[in-house]
Formats: sequence, C-alpha cells, structure tokens
Amino acid sequence: MNRPDIDIDFADRKLALAQFKHIIASRTTDTGLVVHNSGVYVHQIPHDPLANLSTIDYKDAEDRGYFKLDFLNVHVYNGVKDNDHLLKLMEIEPIWELLLQDDFTNLLFHLNGHGDILRQTQPTSVVQLAAVLSMIRPAKRYLIGKDWNTVMNEIWNEPIVSQGYFFKRSHSHSYAMAIVVHMNLLCEQIESGVLKI
Repeated sequence: MNRPDIDIDFADRKLALAQFKHIIASRTTDTGLVVHNSGVYVHQIPHDPLANLSTIDYKDAEDRGYFKLDFLNVHVYNGVKDNDHLLKLMEIEPIWELLLQDDFTNLLFHLNGHGDILRQTQPTSVVQLAAVLSMIRPAKRYLIGKDWNTVMNEIWNEPIVSQGYFFKRSHSHSYAMAIVVHMNLLCEQIESGVLKI
C-alpha cells in the first residue's frame, strides 16, 4: 500500500517539535535501531520512553498503519522575514540564467554541485526545475541530455526498485518552489550588498 509521504519544512525543526508531544521515528542499520533523520510520530506508537524512540523501524511501522511525518530543517527559510516576504519571493519570476553559473548554483540547496546537469538541461520554469531535481536522483539520471518532451513524458513514471532512489513529483515541485524562493532571496541579498558572489 502506498501511503502519503509528508515532509514539512522549518527554519528550525527543534522549535516546531518543542510545541507538541511526539515520538522520534527509527530506522534499522547493521547495529540496530537508530534515530531517523527527520521522521516523527504525533500519535502513540510502541517506543522506548527513556529515549522517546520508536521501537519499530519506520518501514515496518508504515506497514502496520502508523503514519510518520518528516520535519525537515531548511536553512533557506532563515532569511525569510515573514509570510508576506515569503509570498513575494514565491511570486517573483527568478533569473533562470543564474542556474548556469556555478558560483550561484553552489549556494542553492539541492542544486549545489549539479551545475553540469543545470547547464545541460537549462530549466526555465518551476516545472522544468522540478524535473531536474528528479533527474539528479539515480533512478532518473538516464534522462539527462534528453529533450524536454522526452523528459516530461517519462520523469514522473515510477521506476522499478532496482533503478534506485527517486523523487516523487510532489517532492520535486515543492523543492523546486523552495529553490525559487532561495534564488530570489539570494538576489535580494546580492542587490543589498549583504552577499557577494
């Protein structure tokens, strides 16, 4: 059964988690159960009360009907002043040509170090940027260098497991929009002289 995968971005996830009771998700490694990087449960699940850690691996917990939320730290939001500022940053059409410059893209989360892919694909919209974010992941790398029609016809088809990790459409679009916010925020900082590249 394919359950929803919900990620919630925060400038500081600790501040958000301090607001309500939760149990930390766990994942299984060779050494046993360890803390999941971002997952929490906001309902009761079997857990170690001293460590506040789930005693069930998050994949097994999902199979048993427990629902994990991922609370993510996204440093981009540290520069956002308020809701109006965020909306403004989302609405401004970014300078897409900046994605062709490594000194700029290396400042962007999720795109740092992927300048070669950005120069090959040259995205000029949020939809294309979302596709690029998916192509960066192993399961969709075969689409790098293909024309946009081919990419858009294949990018959101779920790959077979052996092809490796991939980004779902919802994640790709959400992160593409966050990158637009980040691009516009960096441009504001460059214009005001706070940032030099």
